[in-house]
Amino acid sequence: MSDLLHQPVMPDQVLRYLQPRPGGRYVDLTLGMGGHARRVLESSAPDGQLLGVDRDPAAVAQARQNLAAFGDRCQIVQGRFSDLSLHLERVGWSQVDGMLADLGVSSLQLDRADRGFSFQSAGPLDMRMDPEHDRSLAEHLAELSEPELTKTLRQLGEVVGARGIARRILSAFGEGRIEDTAQLAGFASERSRRSKIHPATRVFMALRMMVNRELDELSALLADLPAPLKVGGRVVFLSFHSLEDRLIKKRFQALAQGCVCPPKLPVCRCDHRPEMLMQPRRSQTATPAEIAANPRARSARLRVAERLAA
Repeated sequence: MSDLLHQPVMPDQVLRYLQPRPGGRYVDLTLGMGGHARRVLESSAPDGQLLGVDRDPAAVAQARQNLAAFGDRCQIVQGRFSDLSLHLERVGWSQVDGMLADLGVSSLQLDRADRGFSFQSAGPLDMRMDPEHDRSLAEHLAELSEPELTKTLRQLGEVVGARGIARRILSAFGEGRIEDTAQLAGFASERSRRSKIHPATRVFMALRMMVNRELDELSALLADLPAPLKVGGRVVFLSFHSLEDRLIKKRFQALAQGCVCPPKLPVCRCDHRPEMLMQPRRSQTATPAEIAANPRARSARLRVAERLAA
């Protein structure tokens, strides 16, 4: 798929808040096909540099092709963004001027039936962003108990009727009646519930997040903040799930907090200083024009934080 056909989410707002400039160093933690990365490299010309990270080998191969024109200004590595410190060490960087993470699944993954992310057509029970190292959905289903799958569906997908759906899925899978994503979608649907979205959507989202341990990855990255950023450096997150957005918001608020003394103490004795500033304080949503350009932006929440001087 050509990068010309790939429209990144909220590109104008991402550039506005990331503020790429010539000579700066930036990291795209979820490189995908390089849509955001291309714009960062163009905005930081002639000598801005970008490190692109993605755990999906297919995305890495496509991005290398799409971004080849930028030469050595763009370096790309395959790996998890939770290992950011290792990636920075690998390219000889200590800190950067900006970081971007566009969370969730990419169009490259959704559009290929053989990856098993979508129920629009029959595909394998896979859902791995990194097929070389992660365990497939089929492997997980073979080991999960009904309570474990129920918990996954409730917590990651906020699925109504999670227990009944978990029971149906595991029973049918154990009997060999679920061998592809189309069959899974049938058993994942709560037929009695009316909704504007396909009834299997939340189930597939929860299973994908479980397979790829997406919340664990995000939590590890957030815990590392603000260390990878220079003073004045910014991190921009695009999230599409309420749990992800809450994790980001909570971490940003903790890093932006000043005095942590008990409220009754008349004078601050903790000498605690804010490490980051939320810029802006509230999450941002897509404009009508951005949604028209990319319908995926409809559910996006953008949050930004800037590192303060120690």
